[in-house]
Parts: sequence; C-alpha cells; structure tokens
Amino acid sequence: MRSKLFLEIEKELKDNVDLEYKAGAKRYFKEKIVIYGVRTPIVRKISAKYFQKVKDLDKKQIFKLCEELLMLGYGEYRTIAFSWAGRLKKDYDKSDFITFERWLKKYVSNWGACDSFCTGAFGELIVQYPELIPRVKKWNNSKNRWLRRASAVIFIPLAKEKKYLSHIFKTADKLLMDSDDLVQKGYGWMLKITSDSYQKQVFDYVMSQKHRMPRTSLRYAIEKMPKNLKQKAMS
Repeated sequence: MRSKLFLEIEKELKDNVDLEYKAGAKRYFKEKIVIYGVRTPIVRKISAKYFQKVKDLDKKQIFKLCEELLMLGYGEYRTIAFSWAGRLKKDYDKSDFITFERWLKKYVSNWGACDSFCTGAFGELIVQYPELIPRVKKWNNSKNRWLRRASAVIFIPLAKEKKYLSHIFKTADKLLMDSDDLVQKGYGWMLKITSDSYQKQVFDYVMSQKHRMPRTSLRYAIEKMPKNLKQKAMS
C-alpha cells in the first residue's frame, strides 16, 4: 500500500496531466516511456514542495523513498527521485556510488533519465569524489547502452576542470566506434561541453579522429566552434 505522501504526490501529478504534452513526449523518445504527461517544470515544483515534508529524515531514509518512487516506473516519479537525491549532495560519501550505480542499471531506460541523473546527482557525486572515476570508466564496455552513454555524460559536470581532460579523451577513445547513436551523441555532447573551456584541445582531438569518428559524434563535438573550424572538421 502506498503511503499518504505518495498518494498526495500521485494526485498532484494527475491533476497536472497535459495530454498534448504526453503525446509529444511519447513521439520524442524512440524507447517506450511510461509517463502521466506532466511538464517537467511542474514536476520540479511538485518535487520541491514534497521534499519539504521529508527533508528532516536522514539520507538513508530519503534514499529509500527515492527507490520506492523509482520502482513505480513513471518518468515523473523518476524525476522526483533523482531531484531528491541531488538535494542531499552535502551528505554524499563514496559509498553512495553503490546505490547510484544500482539505480542507473535498474531504473534508467531512456536518454533523458540517463542525462538527468548523470549531470545531476550522480555527476555531483563524481565531482566530490573523483577517485571514483575508474569505476565509471568500467561502464565503457557494458552491454547496457545507458551505462555506456552514462560513462561519457557523467563527465559533463567535470568538463571545465583541465585535470580531467585525459579521462574525457580516453572515454571518447573507448566509445569512438560505438554503433549506438545514443552513445555516439552522448560522448559527442561530452566533447562539446568540454570545448567551452578547451576548444583547441577538443578540436585537435576531433581532427585526429575524424576519419574514424561517426558523423553524429563529430557534429555534436564541434557544434559550438567557430564556422571556420566546423568547416575544417567536416571537410
């Protein structure tokens, strides 16, 4: 039986269903998604509202609630769960990797959920504990496409710090020839964000690999670069 808290969240979500948005979202994702059809800004407001009711619980109890939300299977509950986990960033410790990796493997089933989690709560954990990076890099060879995409996207919160450039380029190397377009887009996005601070390094990398790199990844990687560099990379 669901708790009173969850029933209140469910009611508020159902009261804010937008059927037009729901139809559009289902067309947007290639994968089958299960959602009520509530726009993300509204879900975030609901998430913030109900976090006030649980914020005084300890981290273990809140993580338990997050997992219970994830088990419900709806995208809106997943958004709330990942948001609540992110609000606990001041209380993270390295052992939280085990919980977050389990959530990634068990509850992430589309690129939106992958990106939200990895640029949010999970990414923040890696920012705080970069010694966990070797465990992230093991995902490069996973059969799970979302773990492979996550192995790149999770570096986005780290991309502005030069000391992680070698990890970023080694990740791109590992994923370079991946046949999955969503993995290609994932590491291309990682390179694009890195180029904000390290344009020359990313451009040099792209030029060294452009004859092997899928066009999808290449376009993402150079998207923010000046026109002349784009033309050179695409030629």
